[in-house]
This record gives sequence, C-alpha cells and structure tokens, in this order.
Amino acid sequence: MGSCKDQEQQKQQHNQLQAKCVLVHGPIIVGAGPSGLATSACLTQQGVPSLILEKTDCLASLWQHRTYDRLKLHLPKQFCELPLLGFPENFPKYPTKHQFISYMETYASHFSIHPRFNQAVQTAVFDRVLGFWRVTTQNCEYISRWLIVATGENAEPSIPDIPGIDKFNGPVVHTSLYKSGSEFRNKRVLVIGCGNSGMEVSLDLCRYNAIPHMVVRNTVHVLPREMFGFSTFGIAMALLKWLPLRLVDKILLLIANFTLGNTDQLGLRRPKTGPIELKNVTGKTPVLDVGALSQIKSGKIKVMEGVKEITRNGAKFMDGQEKEFDSIILATGYKSNVPTWLKGCDFFTKDGMPKTPFPNGWKGENGLYTVGFTRRGLLGTASDAVKIANDISEQWRTLKHCKNISCNSHVILLKET
Repeated sequence: MGSCKDQEQQKQQHNQLQAKCVLVHGPIIVGAGPSGLATSACLTQQGVPSLILEKTDCLASLWQHRTYDRLKLHLPKQFCELPLLGFPENFPKYPTKHQFISYMETYASHFSIHPRFNQAVQTAVFDRVLGFWRVTTQNCEYISRWLIVATGENAEPSIPDIPGIDKFNGPVVHTSLYKSGSEFRNKRVLVIGCGNSGMEVSLDLCRYNAIPHMVVRNTVHVLPREMFGFSTFGIAMALLKWLPLRLVDKILLLIANFTLGNTDQLGLRRPKTGPIELKNVTGKTPVLDVGALSQIKSGKIKVMEGVKEITRNGAKFMDGQEKEFDSIILATGYKSNVPTWLKGCDFFTKDGMPKTPFPNGWKGENGLYTVGFTRRGLLGTASDAVKIANDISEQWRTLKHCKNISCNSHVILLKET
C-alpha cells in the first residue's frame, strides 16, 4: 500500500487533470491592458459579453509594475483616449503614469469590466472538431467561439545578447525594473538604447547627479515634443489630412533641424527614411525630446557608439574606447509574447506580430482577432477595438446560444451581463 503522502500526491495530480472547463458565452480576451479593456468596453456597448484573462493581479500591469516614476504620456491626452470614455477634463495635457493608471481603473469600473486575474494563458488552440478556441491556464480551460489577442507589442522585456554581460560585476537592470535615478546617485551608468526610454532614463539619472553614458546603436529620429506651442504629433496628424506622408516628414524634419539643430553632430544620426514613414513601416518610434537633448549638448549625457563587449568593470566600444561603469541599464524595449502560447496558428510572425499589415491586421481566421499590434499606439488600439466589436456583434446577433459542451470535468456557464 502507498503511503498517505503518495495518496495525497495522486489526489493532487487527479485534481489537476480534472481542472474545470468554462464555456464562455462571448469572446475570450487575453490581456487586461488598454487593448483588452477597450475591446471589452466596445463589446459591452454592442451587448456582447466577454471574459478577460490576465496573468497578473491588476489592470494595465505594464504601466503599474514596469514603468519608471517620471513617465508621462508622450502624446497629448486626446490622442491616447480609449473608445467611449475620455480622460477627465482636469488632467493635464500630458498625463502622468499614475493619472493614466487611474484612468484605466475608472474605465474598467465604468463599463463593469471584471477580468479574471492571475490567469496566465499557457496555450490557446483552435479545436477544428468543436469549432471553438480552447484556452488553457494553470488551473482552468476556457472555451469560446472567439479569441481576442490583446497582449500587445510590449508584453515582455526584450533582452539583447551582449558579449560579456554575464561577467559584469555591477547590477544590470532592464528599464522595466527601473524606477528612479535615486538608486544610481553619483554612479557611472551605461544606458544601452537611445529610444524614448533610454533618453528619459538618462535625463532622470542626470537629476540625481549620476553620470549616464547612452549607447546609440542605430540611427534615430529626435523631434521636439512640441513645435511652436503645438504637439508635434498633432501637427503631423493635421498635415497628413492634406499632404503626402513624405512631404509631411520633410516639414517635420525641417522644423526639427531649426529648433533642435543638427543632431548628427551629437552622435544621433538620423535615418534616411522620414520619422512617420519609418514608424509605419518598422514600428520604430521617433524620440520626442523632453529635455535630454540639452543635457547631451552640455555633456552631462555622453553619447557612445555601439558596445563591442562588456567587461568585469565596464565596457569596450566599437570605436576602441574602454570605460568603467558602476551599473548597466538596458533601455532595449519590449516584444510580443504571442508565439509562446498561441499554437497551431499561422497568423503571426515568429516575432509575434500579425503578418497582415495595418489597417487589416485585426482579424484572422476561425474567430481570431488581435488588438494593440498596429505600431500606432493607443490610437491604433482604439481603432482595432471598434472594428472587432462591430464584427463580433454581427455574428453574435445571428447565433443561437451555445449548447453545453461536455468536458472531462463539469462545465460552468458564465452568465451574460
């Protein structure tokens, strides 16, 4: 006979195998960030219930747990609103991180959105026999006719493979773990990456008397956040209504060179492709300067060429220089994690982005949808959410209520709200 311990282990294994199965009368949405919330709200307006599965314990976890303290929206709030409910009027033009989180929480409350937290999707696969999506978490299987991928372009930190980085004696942190320059006061810090995060982290380090060295690995467009008192992005959007994209790019660069000067001389070489065209084609966002450029001009932020190798006490650079550093911050961005859990689907590339380009990348086959993969920020998210809700609501009105599906265990029917 087996011991009590063995019997208990067998019982636990049996319970895991008999995990409950949930039939969802509406779409399953993976991700409770802005994309998931926006889509759920638009579905609610159309009378379609939905269920959001969120791997963490909160809404907008990227904003709550993986952003630095001084972060503000890079674009004016009118370009960052989700459908059906705008920002409070008393919010500033560029809301802070905490104000944006507050907006997300108010948005969810307003539309009675209640995600199931701590539900990390392990696999999602379309069952061609049933004609349903089977979405498995650590303790449950959810089944629905529709699956909406709302994990977005920035689901996981992107960590580059840099020779020698394991040898470095000091701390190495990704910007997802960076909160404030107060932790690096008076330290020599190597910031790898020169996008908006790399620039702002370097600026924040200056405010705490750290000595940031920012690595510029590739070309980069730097634009003023505002031109003549107006949002640069707003000016671009207005001009695009009347002028060709490449002409708008030329106008933006002309004004940028007039207001910022020639950034090439600072080690920030501009790409040959214009900023808007580059963003649309590759997703690479231009840097909207909020003060870092003046610190580069003054020498407080030192621009370095690409890293050749990390050493025990610092780094060797492509131009032959070698310097010592106390810490390294990886401002290397984020990536999609869709390929790790969405199985048997040819809709996404190996990098986790829809193969079909904007504006048609929001809909796949067999009831698959994506939101937040447009490379166009929250404006793109809002556009996708409205299209998805309209498309599903048409199907919803023509379908009869689903019958119970027998599973290995009992089926729980989620009541429509």
